[in-house]
Amino acid sequence: MAQRLASWKVSDAFWARAEPLIPLRQRAEGTTYKRKSGGGRKPLAARQVFEGIVYVLRTGCQWKALPKEFGSASAVHRHFLAWEAAGFFLALWQAGLAEYDDLAGIAWEWQSIDGAMTKAPMAQESVGANPTDRGKKGEQTQSAGGRPWRPVVDHRRRRQSA
Repeated sequence: MAQRLASWKVSDAFWARAEPLIPLRQRAEGTTYKRKSGGGRKPLAARQVFEGIVYVLRTGCQWKALPKEFGSASAVHRHFLAWEAAGFFLALWQAGLAEYDDLAGIAWEWQSIDGAMTKAPMAQESVGANPTDRGKKGEQTQSAGGRPWRPVVDHRRRRQSA
C-alpha cells in the first residue's frame, strides 16, 4: 500500500512552488476558546493535506475513500473548501500558467473564446422539429405498401371466440 501511495506524492519541486501560495490558518479575532492550547488533535501538515487533495483530484475517488495516510478525509476536505474559498487553486493555476508562458510561450494572439451558452430563441424555424420528438405519435408517413395498416379483425371482436 505504501508503494502504491508513493506514486501519488507531490514532488519537492512542485511543493516548493505551491507552498508559498497556501493561505495561513487564521483564528477569528475576539473569540475566546474554551479548550487549552495544545488540546485536541494535532493539525495536519499543509503538505500532507495538499497531497491528499491531489490524490482525490487525480484518482476521482470520493473524499471518504481517501487513504488514512493523508489524514482524516473530513479534515482534508475541510482544508480543500477553505483553500478554495481563499483563492489558492486559482492562484496556483495562474502561477503555473505564467511559468509555462515563460518556458514555452503561449500564443495569446491565437486564443479565442466562445460564450454561446444560451438557447437561440429563433432557431426553431431554421432547425426544424426537435430530434427527440421523432418517435412520438402524430402524423406518420404511410407504409411502403401505400395504404395505412389496419388489423384484420376489428378490435371489438378480437376477444370473442367463434
